[in-house]
Amino acid sequence: MEGTKIVGYLFTLLATALSLLVADILLPGVSIQSFPVALIAGVVIGLVNTFIKPILTLLTLPINFLTLGLFSLVVNGICFTLAAALVPGFTAHGLWAFILGPVVLSFASTFLNKYFAERNTDLKPQA
Repeated sequence: MEGTKIVGYLFTLLATALSLLVADILLPGVSIQSFPVALIAGVVIGLVNTFIKPILTLLTLPINFLTLGLFSLVVNGICFTLAAALVPGFTAHGLWAFILGPVVLSFASTFLNKYFAERNTDLKPQA
């Protein structure tokens, strides 16, 4: 049971790293030097989203309410830019990287996670 959780976490990390490389290709303000940097950035993004994003979301709840949820894009941009500031070799600068970086990351990561999940279920033995 624990082994499948670890494999799931590794698939998620791989999907996040590949999604960051997609963002690097699509957005001019996002730059990642190498795949190992993308893996480290994936871990840091996961940590920032786990520990810092909930605090930011709670603090900005009134603004988010007034903007009908659109301020969530700003919170995501702050978390994305913070992760870029913490990882050497990963940069995100400019408005497009700030707003569209997390959006591209989310779409690509969702697609890849779904792809890996479908492939993973195909590998499980049938009972």
